Parts: sequence; structure tokens; C-alpha cells
Amino acid sequence: MTADSPTSRNRPRFEDPPVPDDSANLREGPDLHPQCAPLLPLVGVWRGAGQVVYPTIEGPFHFGQQLVFAHDGRPFLSYESKAWLLDGEGGEVVRPAARESGWWRPQSDGTLEVLITHATGIAEIYYGEAKTLTSWELATDLVARTHTAQDVTASKRLYGLVEDGDLAYVDERAMMGQPLQPHLSARLTRWAG
Repeated sequence: MTADSPTSRNRPRFEDPPVPDDSANLREGPDLHPQCAPLLPLVGVWRGAGQVVYPTIEGPFHFGQQLVFAHDGRPFLSYESKAWLLDGEGGEVVRPAARESGWWRPQSDGTLEVLITHATGIAEIYYGEAKTLTSWELATDLVARTHTAQDVTASKRLYGLVEDGDLAYVDERAMMGQPLQPHLSARLTRWAG
């Protein structure tokens, strides 16, 4: 294992908290809780690029993204997404874009409860399940938004490991008076974990 290998990288560690830090690397930190076993392939830091499309926006637009799925040994994964707008496919960074954070909570009956909040004032509660050992499907049960947030009424997400072990996903949205349809898609490579 080399110093530049994805298995040797992790989030920064801070030694001062009195409890273990989250780990995005299964080779470090606490053991993964057994209830999180169906989510094991997601644990890590993922980076790549994707595309934004929707009838109410000019586009398509291209973006870069980093997803972090981490754990602290309890029966949930923390989730964080940072995105940045690109000036074209494989292009230069234009500006920061969407931010999300949340929790993936696998249940003993095999279902998933996923809570995601957006910096734009949207909070979503998803329910779903692992479709296979390497794919997960989620749909919103509840979307709450501040009065300044976009009019989002529903979302459906499909995540899956694809060839070469990359993580790909599609996010469908019902918003701005439009029916549920594709909005975001990306392909990400394991960066750490």
C-alpha cells in the first residue's frame, strides 16, 4: 500500500474530542456496526464529476463533487456532499455549488432511513433499501423547506457501484411545478477508504 493509495487516506483526525472521530476508512477507527453491513461498500471518500439537467434551468451544467460516507461504530453512516460548478465537462472550477449533509440509518428489517439537509433550505427524509449488495434505491417520504428554498416536492435516488468500482448515482426531482424526472447524475472514484 503506497502513501497515495485510496486505502491510506482518510479524513483529518483531531485528537482532542473525548469520543472517536468518524472514519471513512474501514481499516482505521472503530469497527463498522453490523447493522451497517449493507452499506459497507459506500464507506469512503468519493470524488468525480456529474451533470445537472432540468427543464426549468439552462443547461446541462457540469459539476465536480466529493461524497463522504463515514461511521463512528454506531448503527448509521454520516453523509456529506460538496459540489462545485465546472465551466464544461472536465473543465475548470467556476464556483462552489450544492452542499448536503445527513445520516444513512439502516434498520434491522433491511430498510434504510436517510435524512439529508441541503444548504439551500431543504430537508428530506428518504426510505429505501439495498437492491443488491452494491446498489441502493431511496425515495422521499417527506420534503420540508424554508420559505426561501426552491419548490421541491419529491426526490428519488439510485446509487450503485459500477465497473472499476466507481460509485454512480442518479437523483430525480419533482420541483418548480415539474413532475419527477432526472436532475443530477455523477460518477465518482474512491479517493479514500
